[in-house]
Amino acid sequence: MSVLPMLEAQSLECVRDDRLLFNGLSFSVAESEVLQIEGSNGCGKTSLLRIICGLRLAEAGQVLWHGEKIQASREDYYASMVYIGHLPCIKAELTVLENVRALLDTRSLAVTDAIIETALAKVGLATYEDVPGKALSSGQRRRILLAFVELSQAKLWILDEPLTALDVQGVALMESMIIEHRAAGGSVIFTTHHGMQLDCNMRSIQLGRQIKES
Repeated sequence: MSVLPMLEAQSLECVRDDRLLFNGLSFSVAESEVLQIEGSNGCGKTSLLRIICGLRLAEAGQVLWHGEKIQASREDYYASMVYIGHLPCIKAELTVLENVRALLDTRSLAVTDAIIETALAKVGLATYEDVPGKALSSGQRRRILLAFVELSQAKLWILDEPLTALDVQGVALMESMIIEHRAAGGSVIFTTHHGMQLDCNMRSIQLGRQIKES
């Protein structure tokens, strides 16, 4: 008996500003799989991720989660998926710890301060717990999101330009987190304009072309 993929996109079509970005786009993501979305600026990478997340509707096609439309399995899907856009959603007046807790609240996750502090240390923000968001650099704000992803308990990570504003150490951290997540049975879909050195099998989609092996 065949095993259903974790996530499957079927014949997706996307139009923005009366311009066709892509159509007939189909692919699937299994457990423990990493998929990169490639393409030039304006080709629809972010729009595709938002369709996959259910944040916008495709003009045609559907997205399935374990064989069911994501609209029909919304509760299970959103409990199992975390989406990080390319712009950090960090509140300036909240401290680093409070920002992580606010993000976890959106997933109804109760986590102790000690666990959050451990995650912050992993992403390079040890001793920053009480620093307000407005005092952080762009890269440090991005690291708050990495701590949130680490604690999200999500099976599927959907990341739009996750390397934005990260320095060399931050990029290496993001790469190691993806590898660890895959090794634990998780899956990742991401876009990036930067080269990512992942020591694991990875597939890629070039929008407008067939899926190819990376």
